[in-house]
Amino acid sequence: MYHYAVYSYDQPWERQFSSLPLPSFPGLPGLPGFPGPGSTGPSGFPGQPGLQSPQAPTLPPPAFVPQQAAATPFAVDPGGIRLCLFRNTFIWLSNGEGFWFYPVFVGPRSVAGFRWNGWSWMIFGIDTRRIVSFSCF
Repeated sequence: MYHYAVYSYDQPWERQFSSLPLPSFPGLPGLPGFPGPGSTGPSGFPGQPGLQSPQAPTLPPPAFVPQQAAATPFAVDPGGIRLCLFRNTFIWLSNGEGFWFYPVFVGPRSVAGFRWNGWSWMIFGIDTRRIVSFSCF
């Protein structure tokens, strides 16, 4: 079931939309570290049972774009980006795009977390082979 609302300039966005139920898609698994449809309670990370499902940061990322480090022609090592878990991280992709990211899960060839779209954090995941360089703060 979907609920739609019209934005009002009289109320903050959070107050208008925070009480709306989220749609469910039966049969679709959740992202690693995120609850799947219909699940409740701790989702747990691989090897770390009992952790609560990660939440998006409550504050926006820094207001600056850091200077890009020397790019490598190969993919980013997931072990390297693991050091940036739960920290504001600026990522540069092979297509030249750059953005703020808040990683909460690192897999063998992917990283998942929240991407800053200019006004809010959105759930996001990407293949580490597309990442040219990154800086975490």
